Amino acid sequence: MATGHTDPRRRERILAAALDLIAEEGVAGVSHRKIAARAQVPLGSMTYHFTGIDDLLLQALTGYADHVVTLFEHHLTGATTPDQVREAVTDLIHTLSEGPRRDLILVQELYTLAARHEPYRALCARWMRRSRTLLEQHFDAATARRLDALIEGLPLHQALDDTPPDRALTREAVSRITADT
Repeated sequence: MATGHTDPRRRERILAAALDLIAEEGVAGVSHRKIAARAQVPLGSMTYHFTGIDDLLLQALTGYADHVVTLFEHHLTGATTPDQVREAVTDLIHTLSEGPRRDLILVQELYTLAARHEPYRALCARWMRRSRTLLEQHFDAATARRLDALIEGLPLHQALDDTPPDRALTREAVSRITADT
């Protein structure tokens, strides 16, 4: 692993370490020192790359939100018929539901920050706008809004339930929301 200013991946390792720590300890348990240790970088790298812990957390969570939008794009790209789009949305929900627990925790941490701090609320608003824009390529705005809420909410409900996710129920929910389109 390269060290010093010649390390081109240092910033990315810091951001990844921040997300891992948020998932393990919550935002309240994150510090520059812990992130630097996890990323295996000198503590001074934290202030070299970021203006402070808030800047670091916001950039890390922005990267996470970008990752989720990429999942939306991946699942929706290529779907052209209403049935294909409904199946793509069902697949997306199950990808999010059955993905790493870490991702579900990161979403919850981001929502909690958004409830209290404007920069994170703005990040969530941009994320929702991007997700809905992708959905609006296939559905009217009102349907895209309802579908986005299902995509965000169902994985959280499924994560807290001991019953395995039921793909048929997910498909039915998606079909009901999109029935008039």
